[in-house]
Amino acid sequence: MDFSWLSDPFYLGYLREGFVNTLWLLLVSAVGGLFLAVLVALARLRGPRPLAWLVWGFTTVMRGTPLLVQLFFFYYGVGHLMEGVPGIQETFMWPLLRDPFFFAALTFILSVGAYSGEVIRGAMKSVPQGELEAGRAFGLSSFQVLTRLWLPRAIQLGLPTLTGEMILLLKSIPLVSTIALMDLLQAANIIRDETFLVYEPLLLIAGIYLATTVVLTLVLRFVELNFPGMQPTQRRWLPIR
Repeated sequence: MDFSWLSDPFYLGYLREGFVNTLWLLLVSAVGGLFLAVLVALARLRGPRPLAWLVWGFTTVMRGTPLLVQLFFFYYGVGHLMEGVPGIQETFMWPLLRDPFFFAALTFILSVGAYSGEVIRGAMKSVPQGELEAGRAFGLSSFQVLTRLWLPRAIQLGLPTLTGEMILLLKSIPLVSTIALMDLLQAANIIRDETFLVYEPLLLIAGIYLATTVVLTLVLRFVELNFPGMQPTQRRWLPIR
């Protein structure tokens, strides 16, 4: 094994840029996707029937097609169509619309919104009606019941599944290397092409992803254990058998 190339600032710059882009994609996609997921769940449960059917179609398409196909569709398809819009290249939006990071984040946000939206919808349906009726009995409005009782309780119930979705999101980010966005895999590919080393760059980024996954899992586990309303008996780490 030859890792002497790690002393080269040129290659370290690629790895640093790829790691930063990976973290930014994870953060933007997770926040935007979870916000969209709440809207998806509310539209499916409380929205008018045409909107509910429209959102159902959106989730069906996003969950029924490969993520790589969606990424190509938005970057090569929508991105190419945007170039033909008259005058768009003179607008302030053009630097954003030609950036692969924008299309990658858009794809991941829609994907997370579709998958997590169904998770939150199922969790909201699992909240006992007695808890909601108790809130109304205390004089809470429908909006207060939603924001203070129903939605927080549903997120609490769905946290373990949402944690898995965030880990899957992290492991999906290497797909952006196919649209010329610098991430860890793209950095490893460049290093492999220039050093003719096959395994070492891949082993390095595999270790980085593993370490990032462990940190992300611990952070989400901490959130899960300290989420408001969590029972004290559930805050114990279970022994591994």
